[in-house]
Amino acid sequence: MSDPHTRYVRVEKGNPSEEELAALTAVLLARAAALADAPATAPVPLRSVARWRRLERAPGFAGPRTWRRAA
Repeated sequence: MSDPHTRYVRVEKGNPSEEELAALTAVLLARAAALADAPATAPVPLRSVARWRRLERAPGFAGPRTWRRAA
């Protein structure tokens, strides 16, 4: 950190202005500070069953009054 010309961010494409780079730096520093202040929590376990279902596996007709529940 003693070298004043050390690059911490590299622009891959485009030509950002000094104001845009300052805004990006502020956002990155704020996000890093928020992550550092956040309490360490246990990871959320992943679901073993998906919440969605394939429509082609659903029965096409469930009963004579199912149209009332469709809306």
